Amino acid sequence: MPKDVTDRFMQALQEAEQRKDPTPLVELYSEGSSTENLAIGPYEGREGAREFWKKYLDVFQDIRSEFYGQADDDRTGVMEWVARGHLASGRPIEYRGVSVIEVEDGQVKKFRTYYDSAAFVNDTNGQD
Repeated sequence: MPKDVTDRFMQALQEAEQRKDPTPLVELYSEGSSTENLAIGPYEGREGAREFWKKYLDVFQDIRSEFYGQADDDRTGVMEWVARGHLASGRPIEYRGVSVIEVEDGQVKKFRTYYDSAAFVNDTNGQD
């Protein structure tokens, strides 16, 4: 079951990124879920997931996650990815990370993600 949820999660994230709408992701979450990364959260429940993913999407003009690694067991899915696009400022960005979902009754119970936050730091020394 978790592999199915992990596969649906990856597809829903790409759809959300393309549409700039978190709804496909939120539909995978249970009401008692938790969503977080190292900078924000945890956000609780489906409405918390909606807020988390809306904040994520608002950071970018466009973004596309590509998954290159996946591992699943009976309760957990792990996804390795690279995301490429443009920040809201128009600056190109590429960064890598790992996301973990815990699955219960076919829904996302907990989402955590860890990524290269240094990619978000302006490295042009004020020359933007």
